[in-house]
Amino acid sequence: MVYRITSECICCGSCLHECPVEAITEEPEIFVIDPEKCNDCVGHFEEPQCAAVCGVDACIQDFFKYTK
Repeated sequence: MVYRITSECICCGSCLHECPVEAITEEPEIFVIDPEKCNDCVGHFEEPQCAAVCGVDACIQDFFKYTK
């Protein structure tokens, strides 16, 4: 399942270096997850690291990507 970062992001940067596939980039005023790179940390961790380290729960599963 692909993840995305919501507008709740406070730009603390906790997630940036946790992503094993480097899918997270810093944009002006928010961090962004590249859906083409995000693999839910499969093969690296048991849970998505962006969501695990986010202090404001701004990293969520992107269900919309799968309903198109």
